[in-house]
Parts: sequence; structure tokens; C-alpha cells
Amino acid sequence: MTKKIVAIWAQDEKGVIGKEDRLPWHLPAELKHFKETTLNHAILMGRVTFDGMGRRLLPGRETLILTRNPEESIEGALVFQNVEQVLDWYQHQDKNLYVIGGAQIIAAFEPYLDELIQTQIAAKLDGDTYFPQSFDWSLYRKVSSEFYPKDEKNIYDFAVKKYQRKDS
Repeated sequence: MTKKIVAIWAQDEKGVIGKEDRLPWHLPAELKHFKETTLNHAILMGRVTFDGMGRRLLPGRETLILTRNPEESIEGALVFQNVEQVLDWYQHQDKNLYVIGGAQIIAAFEPYLDELIQTQIAAKLDGDTYFPQSFDWSLYRKVSSEFYPKDEKNIYDFAVKKYQRKDS
């Protein structure tokens, strides 16, 4: 398997990815997909996203935090101050790197993304954080889409769409 850098996120129909530093929905099937996809790999997030998760490390994944604060230290996580440091770490190991958010981190890693995994939630929800509007989708082609119907545990329909960079 060739390692890759992948952005993975969920959004509503308007591009909302967060509200008050948290997800504005609860979809157990989507969380299960996220876990199965990222397990045994590395995940990268900004410090604000990490705070929104209650500063909780997700088991079975190497956690990387990107923050401007050079004094930040998080037990059990690798802390970086810039994109170049993360890319240097990535080059010297063999795991996939999943960029999980927030919007600033996805935008910062846009030039380096090999794949995208977007969960499109069939709802218009209230939020304050959006997927970067400047993202250049023309560099990617959709390779799959899997539909998940709402049920007693998941209150919205959603689809997981995978994209690959055209030049990879």
C-alpha cells in the first residue's frame, strides 16, 4: 500500500462542518465509517478541533495537532507549529495521514491532498464553520459514492463520496 494524505470530513448541504467547535449532528453510522477508515493510521487536526473533541485522543490512531502555540504540549500526541513540520514527519513514516479539520487545516493542506473523503449530509443545519469555499475541486475526480439511508439511530440520510487527485 502506498501511503497518502487524505482529507476526511462531513458537511451539510450548505458546507457546514462545525458549530461552536463541534459537529452539529450525531450520526453513528458516519462515525463508524470514520473510525474504520482512520484506524491504525495518523490523524491531523488543529488545536481548536482537538479542544472541541474534549482534548480526547482517539484510540488506535496516531494523533497530530497543528497549533501556532510553541508552548503547547499534549500528552500522547505529536504537536507541530507549521505545515512543513507535519510534511517532514509524514515523509519519515509509513502511515496514511488523515486531515480531519478544521477548515483552516484542510485549506493549509489542500496542495498536498492525494484523496478526499467527503460525507455529504442531506440536511441544512445551523453552524459557524464551513468547508473552505476556495477549495479547488477541479483537481479531483469522484471515484465512488455510497448512500446511507436514515434509520432509528441516524436522523439524516448521508452519502460518503471519495475523490482522487487527477494527477496522482
